Amino acid sequence: MSTELRSGSLLISQPFLGDPNFERSVVLLCRHDEEDGTFGLMLNRPTTVRLGDAMNLPGGDEHPAATLPLHVGGPVQPDTLHYLHQRADLPGAESLGSDVYWGGDFEILLGLIAAGELTENNLRLYVGYSGWTAGQLAGEVQENTWIVHPNAAGKVFTLTTDAFWQAILREKGGRYRLLSNYPVDPRLN
Repeated sequence: MSTELRSGSLLISQPFLGDPNFERSVVLLCRHDEEDGTFGLMLNRPTTVRLGDAMNLPGGDEHPAATLPLHVGGPVQPDTLHYLHQRADLPGAESLGSDVYWGGDFEILLGLIAAGELTENNLRLYVGYSGWTAGQLAGEVQENTWIVHPNAAGKVFTLTTDAFWQAILREKGGRYRLLSNYPVDPRLN
């Protein structure tokens, strides 16, 4: 199981996780280290906040980045900004596989947005992140809190955020397809 826990893998929460921070969430692992812990970004928590609402950009509201939507990456340090994109040439970016990259030089990123070379189609912005201490995530996976979908970073730009959790479970097939149909509150079934 620990071999599946690596950069580029997805964590899919079980239907009845019980933690409102991660209920029906899909988390992309950006870094996993047995000794240092794990860093990930929730992929399916959009907000109504735009980048221009959260920070001062060069050119203010006229900068094309001002209208880009922010997503919640997780409950840890909600005052930090993280991003996923498809630009291998962005200095400092880390490859997560499947033509998906994490981070990199923010000033150059803003320039690529201004030039129209990065848009909502190939860029996602996140506030906060999801984090686990060393061994914590492996324990949660053993307790069946998470379903691991290895080497799936490419899903970031292919599925819409509203249906991401359900769609990724359906795509996995078998018993996971059944889980995708579980109601949010089974008492209302």
